Amino acid sequence: MTASSAAPAPSEKGAEVGRRIGVGLMYGLWKPRVLGAWRVPATGPVIYAVNHSHNIDGPMVMGVAPRPTHFLIKKEAFVGPLGRFLTGIGQLKVDRHSADRAAIGQALGVLADGGVLGIFPEGTRGEGDFASLRAGLAYFAVRGGAPIVPVAVLGSTDRPGRLIKALPPLRSRVDVVFGDPFDAGDGSGRRTRKALDEATERIQKQLTAHLENARRLTGR
Repeated sequence: MTASSAAPAPSEKGAEVGRRIGVGLMYGLWKPRVLGAWRVPATGPVIYAVNHSHNIDGPMVMGVAPRPTHFLIKKEAFVGPLGRFLTGIGQLKVDRHSADRAAIGQALGVLADGGVLGIFPEGTRGEGDFASLRAGLAYFAVRGGAPIVPVAVLGSTDRPGRLIKALPPLRSRVDVVFGDPFDAGDGSGRRTRKALDEATERIQKQLTAHLENARRLTGR
């Protein structure tokens, strides 16, 4: 076993610290409007499936979600002090270009412990419209027996800030809409390639419908 595959389990206490830091930063710098947070199951394993169009989307969800979250984050972000900080607050480093067994094991461990796993199912930052999903979300949902809660972050890319172009304008409104939890599998427990492909199709329909509903609710 390599050092990376023996990575320690992410810290639940660390994720709670990260949530509290996120609360202070997100509400201090912007004006989040959170809708549907009551839909998130209070206990047990959960996967947040979050659209991803801006770098603040993950921290925003961490700060406004009702439960501490362990996000799968690309390994390129884990550099120097930032990398140590992300590890300290319970976030998971993943190699997007290979079957990262260490990250997979850690993510399944989060779900086995009844925690919340955060995933950007599109795999990378883009339009944030759930148009192209990777199979990883279906795998974790079916293998981990966890319901998926769709999360739409809207407003983070409306316009650049005056002081820092890479961030939304300070004190601007960002909407975070949580949807109803749903099961990705067909109830059979199958984890074949066909079953995961079918689950991915079901997930995409659910996430797309949630995003459309979120846009109607928020007027964005």
